[in-house]
Amino acid sequence: MPARPTIAITLGDPAGIGPELALRAALDPAVLALCLPVLIGDRALLARVGAALGLPVPTAVVEPAVPGFVADAIMPGRVQAAAGAAGAAWVAAAVDGCLAGTYAAMVTGPLNKAALAAAGVPFPGHTELLAARCAVTGEVMMLHHADLAVALVTVHQSLASVPAAITPGRIVHVGRLLAQALRRLREPRDTPPRLAVLGLNPHAGEGGLFGDEERAIVPAVAELLQLGIDVDGPLPPDSAFTPDARARYDGWVCMYHDQGLIPFKALAFDQGVNVTLGLPIVRTSPDHGTAFDIAWRGVARHSSLVAAIALAARLSAP
Repeated sequence: MPARPTIAITLGDPAGIGPELALRAALDPAVLALCLPVLIGDRALLARVGAALGLPVPTAVVEPAVPGFVADAIMPGRVQAAAGAAGAAWVAAAVDGCLAGTYAAMVTGPLNKAALAAAGVPFPGHTELLAARCAVTGEVMMLHHADLAVALVTVHQSLASVPAAITPGRIVHVGRLLAQALRRLREPRDTPPRLAVLGLNPHAGEGGLFGDEERAIVPAVAELLQLGIDVDGPLPPDSAFTPDARARYDGWVCMYHDQGLIPFKALAFDQGVNVTLGLPIVRTSPDHGTAFDIAWRGVARHSSLVAAIALAARLSAP
């Protein structure tokens, strides 16, 4: 039997549901059968959460130094600069451990973007923070489920700024990384996936009647076809996720954040996994946020985190 990989699990924002989910996952027999989980965070914080929920703190906890962080000062369910700073520091430590070969992969608990901003963290979310820490560009957010996978051309930016960010080169890059990932994740392995590339405008522009941004998408689809990737598009976004379309395609290249994440979360919320493509390390995360409204109350489900850990273990396998 192959050795279980060591996987780092960051706590996310300490005021959210991340610490509770990390505790539950680290104690879950299904997780322990897959990997050796190491929690990256603060033991005193975990002890507070564990005491509130009747959960023990596992032995494997790594505590990166976070200047000024005091576990007793964290208030669950509130945006706090100290929480944003700690969450970002824990991610950075897990990245460094993966780059050093200490961990085979990392799984991140959810961060709160307002808390990151309050802490002066110069990144809007995990995707950008990870790319900077790994010193790479061209990172891609993919949301994955056994029956559905979406990859985003643009991520954490305003809708007004999206059209200018849609270029043929970026679309081709996203399509190539999505196809490569699906070849690795689909069974049997190396089965050629079929991709759908969505338009930006209603009805994919209706031949220019509703906008002409599709002019950047059409040549990208042609280039992907020339690269040997089975792809259709640009397709009307409103019919791209019908049951017939989901039976036809393996992955969807979406032009902006909500175009891909609304249908994905509607169809696969509890088992969906966020994967950052284009990094030199394996990183996954649950597909939900910090859920401040239920933080530390013992009602959060950890199924998406378990799915993220399982996918990280798969992706880190030789």
